[in-house]
Amino acid sequence: MTPAYGLPRFVVETREIEPVDDLLAFASSRSPLAWLRRGDGIVGIGEVGGYERGPELPPGIDPDSPPSPAESWRMQAAAAEVDDPVGLPGTGLVAFGTFVFDERSTATSRLVVPQAVVGRHRGRSWVTRIRSTAARLEEPVIEPIPYGPYWSGTLGPGSLAPAGYQAAVRAAVDAIVAGQIDKVVLARDLVGTIPAGADLRRLVRALAHDYPDTWTYAVDGLIGASPETLVTVSHGAVTARVLAGTIPRGTDATDDAAASASLAHSAKDIEEHRYAVRSVLDTLGPHVRDLRADAEPFTLELPNLWHLATDVAGDIADHASSLDLVAALHPTAAVAGTPTDAAIEVIRRLEPFDRGRYAGPVGWVDGDGDGEWAIALRCAQIGSGPVRGYAEFSDTVPVVAHAGAGIVAASDPETELLETRVKFRPIVDAIA
Repeated sequence: MTPAYGLPRFVVETREIEPVDDLLAFASSRSPLAWLRRGDGIVGIGEVGGYERGPELPPGIDPDSPPSPAESWRMQAAAAEVDDPVGLPGTGLVAFGTFVFDERSTATSRLVVPQAVVGRHRGRSWVTRIRSTAARLEEPVIEPIPYGPYWSGTLGPGSLAPAGYQAAVRAAVDAIVAGQIDKVVLARDLVGTIPAGADLRRLVRALAHDYPDTWTYAVDGLIGASPETLVTVSHGAVTARVLAGTIPRGTDATDDAAASASLAHSAKDIEEHRYAVRSVLDTLGPHVRDLRADAEPFTLELPNLWHLATDVAGDIADHASSLDLVAALHPTAAVAGTPTDAAIEVIRRLEPFDRGRYAGPVGWVDGDGDGEWAIALRCAQIGSGPVRGYAEFSDTVPVVAHAGAGIVAASDPETELLETRVKFRPIVDAIA
């Protein structure tokens, strides 16, 4: 990969093609790059550059003022030569991104510029080819690749087992009662393996099929299906969807309606949701004019649960890109807590693991700074690092998944544990 700090010049060409039925078929089976929703989206092929930031900075970078992803991308995009007569969301210069939840994480944050992109938007399809003046790479093969055989993996208790999670919830409630925080989101982990050489597109495909209304993503081994939009920027318009407050779906129509009504009137969940919405509005305020949000949350139906949801919209008031807004928004109260800094300290104290990219931003950005970003939920990190780092001699590949719940003063440990089980279901079912 060419370092972002070398500022390679990208030469980009987008051309419309005949409609593509299955975008995912063009992706790599070993390290897919994908962003999909109801069959539309983009997939990447190969890698020609981008941005990478881990716990160790590259030589020559000032540790007191390293370039941010937004700054690095703005410079790379400004130097690019782009030929894009198609002009749809996801055409032209594009990078896929995944970022860590906590700046102290040992995992890496990355922007990945692929050699080629195949996309589809409202019935129209295209191919984008991207080459770099700083890298001599073979031309990527842009054609559907047959799917490998079906496979199954395993997931089981990690470093925070159910009993330990309930104890952590009790400790979090104690911190809230003591006035240290108002809300905190606590996660627990599952760990396991999948067969070496497994076609990871099978996992992406299962999530996209079972949860079509979510953002299904695959970036640098992080694969999931998130219902929560962190922020979308398109031609100056800004939108976000805040989710906080959850209840499992009912077993029949009557039970399901009762569950939805119970969530809509739950004082505990409404309080949790209010903190999450306020954090987004406060953060977007300096960058967005005509900022508006639903007066009351609505119940969002997903295949396995109900969420309290609030849509937020407005227009860019400054020159902020989607990456600038991602940096400003993350971490929201929906995945960290309130006040943010104090909540993160509680998370560091009570969670005996590094979240890595779980609950961090994931999505894509184009050369104009527009893009779509979700919060990395209902996901698993395949491999202990990037997929390309697998040990070739191993029969299995490690997997870690996380799920969390928002804790407020009225939280019950057993109920919060049940919520994490429901949130684990998409990725556990897909892997199993």
